[in-house]
Amino acid sequence: MLGRSWLIFRRSGWRGLKTSVGILVRGEGPPRMADADTLDRKHYSEWVKRYDTPTDSLRAAMRERIASMGNTPLISVVMPVYDVDPSWLREAIESVRRQIYPHWELCIADDASPSEATRALLKEYAALDARIKVVFRPRNGHISAASNSALELAAGPWIALMDHDDLLAEHALFWLADAIDRHPNARLIYSDEDKIDGRGVRSAPNFKPDWNLDLFRSQNIFSHLGALRTDLVREVGGFRVGLEGAQDYDLVLRCIEHVAPAQVHHIPRVLYHWRVHAASTATSIEAKPYAQEAGARALNEHFARTGVRAKAECTRDGYRVHYELPDPPPLVSLIIPTRNAVELVRQCIESIQRKTTYPRYEIILVDNGSDDPAALDYFRQLGQQPGVRVIRDDRPFNYSALNNAAVESASGELVGLVNNDIEVISPDWLSEMVSIALQPGVGAVGARLWYPDMRLQHGGIILGIGGIAGHSHKRLQSGDAGHFQRAVVVQSLAAVTAACMVVRKDIYRSVGGLDEEHLQVAYNDVDFCLRVREAGYRNVWTPHAELIHHESATRGDDAAADKQARFVAEGQYMQRRWGEALAADPAYSPNLTLIFEDFSYAWPPRVPPLAPPTSLR
Repeated sequence: MLGRSWLIFRRSGWRGLKTSVGILVRGEGPPRMADADTLDRKHYSEWVKRYDTPTDSLRAAMRERIASMGNTPLISVVMPVYDVDPSWLREAIESVRRQIYPHWELCIADDASPSEATRALLKEYAALDARIKVVFRPRNGHISAASNSALELAAGPWIALMDHDDLLAEHALFWLADAIDRHPNARLIYSDEDKIDGRGVRSAPNFKPDWNLDLFRSQNIFSHLGALRTDLVREVGGFRVGLEGAQDYDLVLRCIEHVAPAQVHHIPRVLYHWRVHAASTATSIEAKPYAQEAGARALNEHFARTGVRAKAECTRDGYRVHYELPDPPPLVSLIIPTRNAVELVRQCIESIQRKTTYPRYEIILVDNGSDDPAALDYFRQLGQQPGVRVIRDDRPFNYSALNNAAVESASGELVGLVNNDIEVISPDWLSEMVSIALQPGVGAVGARLWYPDMRLQHGGIILGIGGIAGHSHKRLQSGDAGHFQRAVVVQSLAAVTAACMVVRKDIYRSVGGLDEEHLQVAYNDVDFCLRVREAGYRNVWTPHAELIHHESATRGDDAAADKQARFVAEGQYMQRRWGEALAADPAYSPNLTLIFEDFSYAWPPRVPPLAPPTSLR
C-alpha cells in the first residue's frame, strides 16, 4: 500500500485521453531530492566520494568474502601494448597489481613497439612480478593480432580485456570474481565505466543497463570492463584480424551467438576508467572513425551469420539497424479511440494519410459516444473512405476496453494503438516500427514522441520512477542525445507508451490485451508491456519513428475527485501486481535516480552493499 501520496496526473478522461504514465510518489508532499537537495544532481566527484571510494572496512569485507568463495578463478587480464606513453603504461600495470582480488595474471603482448622505453618497462615488470607475462612480437600486426598473442598466454578460465593506457578500479577483479562465484552459468560479464584525466579526476560515468541486445546493436555497451570465458573466446576463434578498432565488439557479437541472454551478466559498478587524451576513443566516437566502420561491418556479418535480414550503418551516435520488411508487408490496423475532438482527430488522420510511406494499413476510429455535430459529420465522411472504418462504442470511458474491442475487429496481422492527439513527423515511422515488431522475440514497439515545442515527451518508459513508472529523458531538448546516447538509439525497454505502440495481434491477444478491469485509464500500457515481457518477449523503443504528441490539448479536469480516486486505485493495483519489479528495471541502472526522469545520479545508489566484515557486525 502506498498510503498518503503526492499525485502528478498525466492523463484523465476523454478530454486528455492518454500520455502513458503517471507518477505516484511515496511521501507526505511533492518529490524532493532527499540528501541531494543542496547538490548538483550530476556532481560526479561528490558521488564518487560518497559511494564509490573503498574504505579500509570495505577492503576487509572484500578479503573476507574472497576467503568464503567456493570458486576463486584465475582471471587473465589481456593487454595488447604498442608504443604507449611509459607513464600511462606504468599506471595501467600498477592498477592491476593493486587489485584487492589476488588471483590474477596480466598477459601482455607488445606489438613490436619502436620505443625502447616501452620494451624496457615491460621487461622490468615481468622480472618484478611472476603474475605478469610478456611476449614481444617480432613484427607489428595491429591490435587484433597482438590481442591474440596475449590470449595465448592466458591460463585462467576467464579473461578480462584492458587497454594499455587505462586503469582498473582497485576492486574491479574482486567484483568480477564475486559475480563469477554467484552466477556460475555466466559466460560473459561486463561492468559500468567512466573516464579519467591526467590529474586523476573521474568524469562521465556510463551507468549501463543489464544485458540489452537491441542497445548492444546500437552501441558497444560491453566494453569496459568486459570479461569472457576463455574457452568460449577460443571456441569462436579469438580476435579477428581485419576488424581492428572494433575487435572486442566483433568478439562479443560472435560469443553471444553461442550463449543464452541469461548467461550475459552485468555488474552495475564502475570498475574501469578510460584515460582521456587526444588519441583515445574515450573522447568521442569520431576519434577513430575506422573503428566505427569496423563495428558496422562486424554487426552486418553477425546478422548474416544469424539469418537476420538487416543492415547496420554508422551514425554520429553509434549504429542504426535497418530491418527488412517482408514482401508484401503485413497489414497493420491503426486503432484511434476518440470522443469528439474533431480537429485533433482530423490532424492525426490526415497526417497519417499524407505522410506515411508504409503501404498496407487500415485505420479504425473508435467513436466513444461523440455528440458534437461537427465531429459526427467528419466521422461519417471518414467511414466512406477506403481503408478507414468507424466503430461506434458508447460504453462509459474505459481506454483499455475500447482498444481491446477494436483489436478483435481488426483485420491486420499487427495492431497499432494511436492516440487521437498524435501527428506524424517521419514518413517511415510505421515501416520502422513494423520492421522491428516482426523480429523474433520482439513484443511491443514504441516511438519517439515530441511535445509541440520539440522537447521530448516519450523516450520509452522506465520502471520505478516516482514509485511506478516515468518517461525516459522527458523534456529533453531536440538535438540532445541523453545519457550515453540513450535518447537517440534503438534499445529494449521494460515498457513503451500506448500513445503510439505497434505489436503483433497474436501477442496482444495471447497476453489478454489491456487490463480493462483494473486499469481502465492509467498504467494499462505499462502493465501490458510487463505481461508481454513476462511471456518471454522484449519490448523495443525506436527513436527513428517520430511523431508529435499534442498532450493535454483537450485535457479535462484532472483534479476531479473521482479521477483522483481512480488514479490512486490504479496505482495501488500496479504496486500489488508488480511489486518489487517496479524498482528493478533491467533497462535502467540502480545508480540512476528514481525521482527524476533525466538519468541523473541516484543519491544513494540502489546497488546492494557488501556485508561488513565479521569483526564489525
